[in-house]
Amino acid sequence: MSQNFLKRLITSIILLSLLLFANYSHQNIFILSIFILASIICVEANNIFSKLVMPQYLKKKLSKKKFNSKFLILNLITFCYVFFVFCILSYKIHQLEGPTFFLYVISICFFTDIGGYIIGKIIGGKKLSKISPNKTISGTTGSFIFSIIPLMIISEFNYLNLEINTNNIIFCLLISLISQLGDLFISFLKRKAKIKDTGKILPGHGGILDRVDGIIFAVPFSYFLLKLF
Repeated sequence: MSQNFLKRLITSIILLSLLLFANYSHQNIFILSIFILASIICVEANNIFSKLVMPQYLKKKLSKKKFNSKFLILNLITFCYVFFVFCILSYKIHQLEGPTFFLYVISICFFTDIGGYIIGKIIGGKKLSKISPNKTISGTTGSFIFSIIPLMIISEFNYLNLEINTNNIIFCLLISLISQLGDLFISFLKRKAKIKDTGKILPGHGGILDRVDGIIFAVPFSYFLLKLF
C-alpha cells in the first residue's frame, strides 16, 4: 500500500465522517459547515484566478494604484454563486427534502466519480477531452452507470419512497452529467492556470475544490430538477 494511497484513504474516511456529522446534526451545524466549505472554495478559486490573470498584469508593471478588474469580477461572480446559489439551495434541499435526500444527491456525485475512475482504469480507451487527459469515454460511461447505484440502494431499503423508475433514473443521470461537466470546468480553469491542485488542505487529495468541483454545480441543479419533477 503506497503512502499516497494511505493518505487518500484516511482523508476520505475523515471527510465522510465530517459529512455525516454535519448532515445529520442540528441544522445550525449544517449551515456553519456549508459556510466554512464555501469560504474555502472561494479562497481556492481566488488562487486559480490569480494564476490566470495576475501574471499578465505583472508583466505590464502596473502601478499599485491600478487594480485588476478582471480578477475582481471573477472573484465576485464566484463569491455570489458559491454563497447565494450553492449555499442557499443546499440549505433549501436540506430543509425541505431532509438530510437523507441531501446525502442522496451527494452520493450520486460521489458514485459518478468512483464509476469514472474504476471503469476508466479498467477499460481505458479513447480520451474524452484535452481539458482533462485522464478522463476517457469509457470512464464517462462508467460514471453514468454508477450514478444509479445510490437510487438502487435507497429503493432497496425503502428510504425516501424512491423507486427505480424512469423519472428517478433520469434524475440520477442528469445530476451525474452536471457533476461531470462541473469537474471538467474546474479542470479547464486549473489547466489554464497551470496548476495541478487547487490547494493542499487535504493530504493526498489536494484542495477542497478538487473534491467538490462537481458537487457545487450538481447540488443547485438538483434543486431545480426537484421543482420540475
